[in-house]
Amino acid sequence: MNSSIPRGAVALRRLALIGMLLCLVVIVLGAWVRLTDAGLGCPDWPGCYGHVTPAGAEKVEGKIESYSPGWEYDSGKAWREMIHRYAATTLGFIIVLITAIAIAYRSEKPVSVVYAVGLLVTVVLQGILGAFTVWWLVKPLIVVLHLTGGLTTLSLLTWLWLRMRRVTGVVKPAIGATKIATLDGARRAGVVAVAVVAIQIILGGWTSSNYAAVACPDLPTCQGQWIPKDMDYADAFVIWRGLDINYEGGVLDHPARVAIHFTHRAWALVATFAVLWAAWLAWRNAPTSLVRHGAVLAVGALSLQWLIALLMILKAFPLSLATGHNAGAALLVMALLVFNRRLREA
Repeated sequence: MNSSIPRGAVALRRLALIGMLLCLVVIVLGAWVRLTDAGLGCPDWPGCYGHVTPAGAEKVEGKIESYSPGWEYDSGKAWREMIHRYAATTLGFIIVLITAIAIAYRSEKPVSVVYAVGLLVTVVLQGILGAFTVWWLVKPLIVVLHLTGGLTTLSLLTWLWLRMRRVTGVVKPAIGATKIATLDGARRAGVVAVAVVAIQIILGGWTSSNYAAVACPDLPTCQGQWIPKDMDYADAFVIWRGLDINYEGGVLDHPARVAIHFTHRAWALVATFAVLWAAWLAWRNAPTSLVRHGAVLAVGALSLQWLIALLMILKAFPLSLATGHNAGAALLVMALLVFNRRLREA
């Protein structure tokens, strides 16, 4: 190993890559669980009807009903929920290892200990939100916070992996590249694009958790109108409705769901403009091909997300495309982080 490479950096790079890919899988599994109404497949946490696996619960005759009276047991939903939990737990162990390495080699400074601890705190909070998602009966506010936490974890792991690639020499500084002032506008636009896309993803989570995805089944109009008249914004974005309400299947009337869906669509146009503007500024002033490639990656991920969204509506919201839409959102975030990293290093 090159003596100039900080000790632990290579291990951190590998763990960050594994964690990043696994986090992407966890996010997709979370969407799959939510879209198949399996979020309450196990009414307790962290186990399932008091067992480590649904199979353990099934073997104990008559215990499921006594454990949760009146609760309808569905083996498929229970397994989907637990598979998601197993993957999330594995991700948590990987992040514990990352934090341990960062602390063990803190004198070498392969990565900031504060950054590693922040990543660990984020995933612990994710576990807590996962518990409250079940305990509070898939309350939309908690579901959205859980989604936001998952994407935050993915972003931190992606940024760590990109940094470790530079630290370990996998990516070399481009010859002749300088931090030119003409890229300052692109850098600012890149940060704005990430923020705008984050808001769009939060709106998407609110749309999904309130079962508003099918509120506008037509395209490009919504309910046959460019701006639907039958929208209830007063009820659409109520954050807190109290406890002991089962939100599975949604509790909102149709006009409120239309308002949510329409807002998600409208903000998608804002997010598209933000990404395209940042990419154009970077392309116009790019000092290296790496910056141009980053811009192309961001636009490509944006185009993929639009394609999935359009097909999802045209094909009446099949499960595969609805789940793919969540994966597309995560990939867009990752692409924007790569784009911003290259802008920062140029």
